Amino acid sequence: MRLAELKPAPGARRKPVRKGQGIGSGLGKTAGRGHKGQKARSGGGVRPGFEGGQMPLARRMPKRGFTNIFKKEYVIINLGQLNRFEDGAVVTPEVLREAGLIKKKGAVKILGSGELKKALTVRAHAFSQGAAAKIAAAGGKAEVI
Repeated sequence: MRLAELKPAPGARRKPVRKGQGIGSGLGKTAGRGHKGQKARSGGGVRPGFEGGQMPLARRMPKRGFTNIFKKEYVIINLGQLNRFEDGAVVTPEVLREAGLIKKKGAVKILGSGELKKALTVRAHAFSQGAAAKIAAAGGKAEVI
């Protein structure tokens, strides 16, 4: 196979529609825009959300609450997922990433769902109270980074 011989799969590429190219094309003359009016003009049309002067839906709906810009986002790991590591292992966010338990970057929080059957040293940015208690009960340590 040569680079010069590469071509797309059959049916993968379609020819663009050439509007305004004669009456026989089916999209000649007005090119599918109809006759006159705001939407028939070059650059014509209304902005997104405009409803002809009627109060737009986004402004008719009541607004509630707010977004806390200081909220800390965590990557969540449950205790049951940590059983794959061998007894006495040190579990850090880097180890979790290598094991495929974490996809995105960010602070890691360990939650107490599931049972931990091994004594692990778990290092994370945050722990729920239940998770910390279960880790200690299994003979491990929960260390906050």
